Amino acid sequence: MKKGLAKRAGETNLRGVIYRGPSLIDGSPIVVLVTYSKRNKKTGEMLQTYILRDDMDPLTASKTGADEAICGTCQHRGIPTSDPAAKQAKGRTCYVVLGQGVLSIWKAYLRGLYVQQSAADMGRGRMVRVGTYGDPGAVPSEVWDALLSEAAGWTAYTHRAGFRPDMAMQSADTYAQALAFWQAGARTFRVVQDVAEIDLAREVMCPASKEAGKRTTCEACKLCAGLATRSPKSVAIVQH
Repeated sequence: MKKGLAKRAGETNLRGVIYRGPSLIDGSPIVVLVTYSKRNKKTGEMLQTYILRDDMDPLTASKTGADEAICGTCQHRGIPTSDPAAKQAKGRTCYVVLGQGVLSIWKAYLRGLYVQQSAADMGRGRMVRVGTYGDPGAVPSEVWDALLSEAAGWTAYTHRAGFRPDMAMQSADTYAQALAFWQAGARTFRVVQDVAEIDLAREVMCPASKEAGKRTTCEACKLCAGLATRSPKSVAIVQH
């Protein structure tokens, strides 16, 4: 454990901006907001990173399809709609609930509660969740390199094929996708419908999942760090 980590774990008001600029996906303006949280029992105490449109709230971005700037072509985004009764994209299946934590983070940003910070300083000695919302592939690699340069560890996931396998788990939506990623030398994070679907030769059940008995937290586990871990196996979890 790096010096100062125990003290920093109590800093519940830690927050800042570590990037404002064009999305690497489509050039639209985006922002990366970082905040400390220990509310999520599965992840534990970690820095959470939110990749958002800089010019509109996350619900509007979802509803209009402008979230492509931060999520790419991920199938879980849903379908843009002009339905006045809809608050977000139709058929959205992403596990991140936009109208709660993400919207609160956005509103706090508008109120000026997030200011520019040194990414390296914010990550120093802390566990980091890269892409709590949004795909890290939308952000220049040097931003993540700085944030993680002195971090205690991290978790990271991407739907951008080929993006930073050294850092991020490739999110696989099907077994066929997972096979292709494995053959390319990447590790994957795959959501399955049943424990029986897990390829035990190549995957392990997420140790923080209900099915695995919630043996640990993401903070302590550190398996979901791409090729930066010693584990040769990928990770799978049952959808809830």
